[in-house]
Amino acid sequence: MNVYDFDRTIYRRDSEVDFFFYELRKHPGLLRYLPKQCVGFIKYFLKIIDKTAMKSNFYCYLKGVRNIDSEVSSFWDEYQNNIHSWYPSRHRDDDIVITASPEFLVAEGCRRLNIPTCLGTPVVKEKGYIDGLNCHDTEKVRRFVEAGFDPDSVEEFYSDSYSDQPLRDIARKGYLVRGEELVDWQ
Repeated sequence: MNVYDFDRTIYRRDSEVDFFFYELRKHPGLLRYLPKQCVGFIKYFLKIIDKTAMKSNFYCYLKGVRNIDSEVSSFWDEYQNNIHSWYPSRHRDDDIVITASPEFLVAEGCRRLNIPTCLGTPVVKEKGYIDGLNCHDTEKVRRFVEAGFDPDSVEEFYSDSYSDQPLRDIARKGYLVRGEELVDWQ
């Protein structure tokens, strides 16, 4: 099986940021959540809170999004053209995506790409907070194993970030994604 990060790997940009600005364009009233988001960013950069808490502050705007599933679907209608051109030729039926972005958001993108398994940050989309840990770094490997996958079964791993080294370590081969270019990751 092949395992992929999602943002800046299969998807050219950052899906959670794109979704936020997509929602802001459609619903400018969501700006009312900006003060809480800014406080979360400041606390994170001052090392008062961790990344999971900061991202929970960021996701608070989701409380103001009505019909979230419909919004996610319409987002992917507009943004699915941001998939890297190299991905379809590498696609396998047993591909897995493991991402720090919200699972509810990326799962729809994966469904459209016929990727059967998407593991992401568990966000309670109706309430706008993370219920668990941010799916990042070693948490990605933990979630992979917890989902019942064998770490020895990863043939290739693809990511744009060295922070995914723990997943690279369990794969037989790794690739760093640099735009449309795939670079061997030793």
